[in-house]
Amino acid sequence: MAEGERFVDNGDGTVTDTKYKLMWLKVDSYQKKGKWCSWKGAHKFVARLNEKKFAGYEDWRLPKSQECRNLYDHDSKNYDFNDDIVHIDYAFPEGCGSTYWCIEESGINAMAYNFYSDRGYQIRKSTKEGANMSCRPVRTA
Repeated sequence: MAEGERFVDNGDGTVTDTKYKLMWLKVDSYQKKGKWCSWKGAHKFVARLNEKKFAGYEDWRLPKSQECRNLYDHDSKNYDFNDDIVHIDYAFPEGCGSTYWCIEESGINAMAYNFYSDRGYQIRKSTKEGANMSCRPVRTA
């Protein structure tokens, strides 16, 4: 690891954010499965990581919207699945989804975070738009 490097590729499918002491899945659910996930699907994806003890851990979870916000980097011009710019560090491979499910929920809504526009917002958990989402699980490092 280079001195002062914020994101460290752990070589096991994870990336550690040394600034915020979080470990992220290197690829998101869209990259791993080749399809979008619903709110329920995002929770199933996280549960499967924990069942398999991915990278030796069983405390994976969906990120808080502020954790996604901390991951946003306007100067990083990475590319999503559609070759559009997303502002996420180059430690994460190209081809990701642009909008992630977050852990916060309130009744029929859940939080989502968009890496095109640096925007967190509420979305219906069962909406059609919500079906075009991905998730990038995280854990405290």
